[in-house]
Amino acid sequence: MADFADTRVSLAGQGTLTGVALTNASGGACIAAVAGIEITARVVTGVTVTAGDTILILRRGSVYWAIAVAGAAPTVPPTAPTTPDSPPPDTGDSSPAPKPSTTTGSLTVHPVATSTWRDGHWRTDIGSSTSADTYQGRYGGSGYGRNSGFAFYGSKPHTLSGATITKCTVRLRRLTSGDYSKRSPTLRLVSQSTRPSSFPTLNESTTGPALGVINRVSPWETTFTLPDSWGQAMVDGTRGGLGITVASDSPYIRLAGRGSWSAAWTLTLYWRRTS
Repeated sequence: MADFADTRVSLAGQGTLTGVALTNASGGACIAAVAGIEITARVVTGVTVTAGDTILILRRGSVYWAIAVAGAAPTVPPTAPTTPDSPPPDTGDSSPAPKPSTTTGSLTVHPVATSTWRDGHWRTDIGSSTSADTYQGRYGGSGYGRNSGFAFYGSKPHTLSGATITKCTVRLRRLTSGDYSKRSPTLRLVSQSTRPSSFPTLNESTTGPALGVINRVSPWETTFTLPDSWGQAMVDGTRGGLGITVASDSPYIRLAGRGSWSAAWTLTLYWRRTS
């Protein structure tokens, strides 16, 4: 068959060519397309050409020889990239639980009432029965009974419900009454958070600070540290106030109430909360 392609494009001098078989090999030859040109290629003995194969073609003079069938390019699986940011292999262990969060703070609580009890009732001769000074014991030679002074803190300590108290302090100032020497009141923790109509319920006790009379013997004012458990009891609601009282007549002591000193009996609760 005449090869008219040579009249349009010359393939001379291109060495080994690559073409696509358009027909199966028959009679030792096949029709192939090379660079868009149809040619007749003789098939070398032993080479099997099927239409669609990619074949290697060698030209000698005006004769094209199909010398081999080109195989498909080998398939190489991609290699997974390894980077420093790759996550560690899963060992099956669960992640550790997050560390608990801890917050701390302090709460200042002023008494809702300061009062003194004597002879079966709350005293009104020393001022308002809810802001009076607080007395302990009996004045020497007096025909009246013993005094017991109290401070009540209302519901504010309960706002710390669920917190742990780490420190508890109270502000105290001793006023003129009795002798001038340093004297220590006996502090009591009471159940009621507001002033009852009857004598309060007394609970735990501790010895208070040694104070002299104001402007006479120093110190007459202090911030006294109470047991942590006292502050916790107020937060938990099992206790509600503080008092000064003794079973005997002395020491006779007068501590400022909220009417004569704004800081009197102020409670400060230091707390910690973990969540």
